[in-house]
Amino acid sequence: MADTSIFGTIKAPVNNAYFQASKGDGLFMLLSNIFKLAGVVAGIFFVVQMILAGYAYLSSSGDQKKTEAAFATIWQSLIGLLIVSAAFIIASFIGKILGIDILNPTISGPSS
Repeated sequence: MADTSIFGTIKAPVNNAYFQASKGDGLFMLLSNIFKLAGVVAGIFFVVQMILAGYAYLSSSGDQKKTEAAFATIWQSLIGLLIVSAAFIIASFIGKILGIDILNPTISGPSS
């Protein structure tokens, strides 16, 4: 008999690493995803801050306080992006020392 459901059928994913993780690998996958999400959010925040600081600089009309505030925002944004980048570098370095790829974990599971 043919399936008459308007939504079709749901099948289990085939050869998907997230469903074949062995014990303990889930934590590294979670941390990896959190690090990647933090990097993306920091990058988006940096771009937004740079646009706002650029607008503040352009609209300062020579006012010394507004110009200094815009430059302070630019420097703080650059330092924040540098800190996030350094966190990725440090995490990668520690992962190399420990033999664990923290940012891109390899998932081992049962072979099919």
